[in-house]
Amino acid sequence: MLAIDKPGDVVCHPSKAGPWSSLAGAVREYTGLGVSHLVFRLDRETTGVVVFAKTSEAADRLQKSLRLRRAGKVYFAILTGELKDPVTVDQPLGDDEGSPVFAKSAVRPGGQAAVTHFKPLSQGGGFTLARVVTGTGRKHQIRAHAQWLGHALVGDKIYGPDERLFLDFIDSGWTPALEEKLLLPRQALHCYEIDMRSAGLDRVLTAPFPADLRAFCAARGIPVPADI
Repeated sequence: MLAIDKPGDVVCHPSKAGPWSSLAGAVREYTGLGVSHLVFRLDRETTGVVVFAKTSEAADRLQKSLRLRRAGKVYFAILTGELKDPVTVDQPLGDDEGSPVFAKSAVRPGGQAAVTHFKPLSQGGGFTLARVVTGTGRKHQIRAHAQWLGHALVGDKIYGPDERLFLDFIDSGWTPALEEKLLLPRQALHCYEIDMRSAGLDRVLTAPFPADLRAFCAARGIPVPADI
């Protein structure tokens, strides 16, 4: 397998803008592999650990571990508001049919089961640095559950203060008006760890807490644990 610390603003899946416009395309160009299998993906703006399998056999094994929830994933997120106590959100997610943003998910009856565990680590300036562990793997799960909880991620254009900000971003790009409302040019979410040991691989993959989120915390007096 190949593990990569993905930066923000990079899509995982192949795009039409050339091989270097996506992580999957860049992996093929860099490694020279004819085929690579994306096993653990992240949203475009989310940073952290992404895993590719180099063979179909490895892909089958890793994808099975993902389906059976044998691979533990740990995220760090900066939430709006001060979350004082750990909380588990066990709420079904489905398409938000009333949203002008086509890809948006929402808590809704009849949706797919979704479980997210939020553990606050530190607070400052009206924000919370939280450790987040997912019990399921639904689309935009952490972001949608954080919004439902009343503590949306800092910088989230879809699940933050107004979903129409995402449409403004598509039309005009990053502007001073968006910066004033969102504070960060991307959602403050980082995949820190993927533990493969329960899947039969002696690997715990980690990606250090990124510089932009670290700077945001420093500017607002949010302590960041030394071990991340």
